[in-house]
Amino acid sequence: MTTTPKTIQIFLPSGEPHGIRIAEITTRIVQVIEVPRSLLSSFLAMEQSSQVGVYFLIGEGGEDEERLVYVGQSGDLRARLTTHNQTKDFWERALVLVSKTNSLTQTHALFLEWHALQQIRSAGRFADENGNSGSRPHTPAPLEAECLEVFETGSILFSSLGYPLFDALSKLKQGNTPEPYFYLRSPSAGVEGKGLYTAEGFVVLAGSIGRLSNAPSIGESNARWRQRLLDAGVMQPDDEGGLVFPKDHLFKAPSGAAIALLGRRANGWMEWKSDKGQTLHQLIREPEVSNP
Repeated sequence: MTTTPKTIQIFLPSGEPHGIRIAEITTRIVQVIEVPRSLLSSFLAMEQSSQVGVYFLIGEGGEDEERLVYVGQSGDLRARLTTHNQTKDFWERALVLVSKTNSLTQTHALFLEWHALQQIRSAGRFADENGNSGSRPHTPAPLEAECLEVFETGSILFSSLGYPLFDALSKLKQGNTPEPYFYLRSPSAGVEGKGLYTAEGFVVLAGSIGRLSNAPSIGESNARWRQRLLDAGVMQPDDEGGLVFPKDHLFKAPSGAAIALLGRRANGWMEWKSDKGQTLHQLIREPEVSNP
């Protein structure tokens, strides 16, 4: 997909930035409405709640755990979301995708629900609460093309609102140029890490191997944090006496990624290196200093 500049408008119906937010790309017909659970009744009073729509119930999960999502669709959003409010405990916010022209049909919604769930599972950022995703609904080719265009717009809006449901952690840059990989190696500790530095933080890639035990220098807070990663399944014991990352995982900073793998205090800017031996600091921060 070619990336081009876009103008996104976010409207605050109440004027409150933490309230309901309505996002749209000004040249397209799709809207995504972010609804805090505490304000669900306000959304149900809006005209958009009477439309056919696809909705995503978002739960933050615990610290170091995956965020949760449930995907659904309905021609009666008011009734469906009211039911979910009474029966599902995990969610804090709903994201509702509708058409500004009220042109989505049940066929659109069924395909979008199915396709969104496949993409969420492929991206691996959120754990879905749907269980069985069902089979691909029959959708005529022209209608499927419309759905994919709607989905593309919705995906951009979700990410802009802070919910990158469909974005793979190790996605390619604009122009399909891969991000440069960085490596963290400590043969004596059995550590073999591979990662990417992105706009969101540092991604440790699936298959990276870390040290099982903690070094004495790790400190109590880092040791507790590393144990939470183990408890959450971010890292798992392997058959070789180490820890393996079963899938890509995003850390807020390079140092957190390094500590998780090494089991000791670490400066990720110096530990992570390119295949040519240059540190992350040399490649990312030093150019910024020389080119203010």
